[in-house]
This record gives sequence, structure tokens and C-alpha cells, in this order.
Amino acid sequence: MITMLPIRPLLAAALAATAGTALIAAPAQAAGQATAQARAGTAAQASSWRAPATPVLVDVRASHHPGLDRLVFEFRGRVPAERDVRYVPSLVADASGRPVSVAGSAVLQVRFEQADGHDRAGRVTYGPARRTYALPGVVQVVNTGDFEATLSFGVGLARRAAYRVYTLTSPSRVVVDVATPYRTVPVRAYFLDTGRYAAGRTPYTTPVSRPVAPPDTAYGALQRLFAGPTQAERARGLRFAASGATGFGKLTVRDGVARVHLTGRCSSGGSTFTVADQIMPTLKQFPSIKWVKIYDAAGRTERPTGPGDSIPQCLEP
Repeated sequence: MITMLPIRPLLAAALAATAGTALIAAPAQAAGQATAQARAGTAAQASSWRAPATPVLVDVRASHHPGLDRLVFEFRGRVPAERDVRYVPSLVADASGRPVSVAGSAVLQVRFEQADGHDRAGRVTYGPARRTYALPGVVQVVNTGDFEATLSFGVGLARRAAYRVYTLTSPSRVVVDVATPYRTVPVRAYFLDTGRYAAGRTPYTTPVSRPVAPPDTAYGALQRLFAGPTQAERARGLRFAASGATGFGKLTVRDGVARVHLTGRCSSGGSTFTVADQIMPTLKQFPSIKWVKIYDAAGRTERPTGPGDSIPQCLEP
């Protein structure tokens, strides 16, 4: 693992003190002093608005470069003085302590101290709190906390890999480069197409391309499915219908049958379209898979043996 020690920027402070001994000030002098003080106050307010004392996150973005995926956190104001990036086994929400799900085989935690992700009105300043990327390494980024000037995120990665952390200025940025020293192949993930569904045009799913590392291509495709569509794909009306599932705990393929074990409390909610309608085409794109059997978190499915597809009772309309 390659990382850099936190860089603490120098904090510049200016303190002006004026001591006066004059007992009597002429009216013109007093007026001039009042005007100067007013102008100084206005300038200080403008400076505070342009460069807040606490850095504010304004953007999160990621892109692929030769040999690495680059994740960028951009701030208004200075770069956060305290930054911590490390691998963790799981994610918990700051303040509440509740688990936070993220798609990926490895999880990086990114934490900024003395930084905010909201404005004075409490509005989020950096966009969606959960976002998916169609990149070789970075699968998903989720916010895990924005509490008492501590801002944190979880980064789901396709594989555990070396990373490097550094900062840039003009504008202020914290950059995390994650190595991608492996080959990928394109696969398809099938998402609900809300436009087709509303119009009653079958099939109700639309495939999108994702890069996954062989030989675990079926596992990688299913992982990308549960990560959901990217922001651009969501703008096209694509959605992931989770049906209450939070992910999958196990995938096995044997004798042409793929067995998927869901996690979470699955429920169709009375709908005829469920997570099963996205899992099955995503897995059946592979020649080695002819049938798909989906199990609930308790390990139950309606037809566990024999040829044919199967879903758990919780996914029935």
C-alpha cells in the first residue's frame, strides 16, 4: 500500500491592534474612522464568504487513467488539515453507528476532520450521497457521516489494491489514486428501464456495460448490478429495483445452475417486477449458466432442485 503522510497547510492569521491616546477627535476624523471600519467589516465578510473557515466539500468525482482509478474530493476553502484513508472491514454511520452498505469486494474509508458537506441551511453541497461508477476499480462511493465537522465516505472497490493519497490546490482537492493492475472484460448488468415499464413495453430491462476482472465474471456482473446505475444512466431512467435486498452473500455456479443467496429483507411489495427480473438476465448472459435459483436470507427458494429457475416466496407478487 502506498500512501502519503497528511500535509498540514500553514494557517495564516493577521491581527491588527490600534492604540489611541488622543483625547479629542475632530468630527471629520471620527467620520473617516467610521467609514474605514465599515469598509473593513464588509471586506472581512466577503473574504469569509469566499473562503470559509471550515472547508466545504463541493464535488466528488472519479475517472480512470492508465493503471489507476482517480477519486477526487474538491473543497471550497482550504484543504482539510486532517485526512485519514484506510481499508476497513465494513462501514458504520457516524453518530448513529448503524451499518452502511456499499457494493465492492474491498472497502476504503475516507475521513476528513474539520470539514463539512453541507451549507449553513443544512443542504448537501456535493451532490448525491451515494453514487456508482463504471470503472475497473472504484465501484461505489457512499457518504457515511457529516457530523460535528467530521465528514466521511466509504469507497467500494472491485479488488483490494495499493493506493496513494495527496492534495492539490486551486481549487483545493484531496486525491485518492487506486491502482488497477489487472485486466478487465466487459459484461452487462440489466436494470429496470422506467420508460419501458411505464409504457408497458417488454422487456422492462436495459443492459449497460461494466468492466470486471476475470475469471469471476459472473460474480463481478452481479456485484455491479447491486451497485446500481451511474448518475448518467439514472438520468436516462434506469433504476435498480432491489425489492428490499441489500446485496448477495454467496453466488455458486455448478452444472449450469447459478444459486444466488440474497441478504436483507426481500419483498416484492406486490409488484410483478422484482430484483429477480434483473438478476436472471445478468447471469444468463454467461454460457455456463442456464438456470438461476434465488434464495432469501434464510436460505429458502421455491424450487431448490431440478432444472428451471426459482425465486423465494418473498418475491412473489
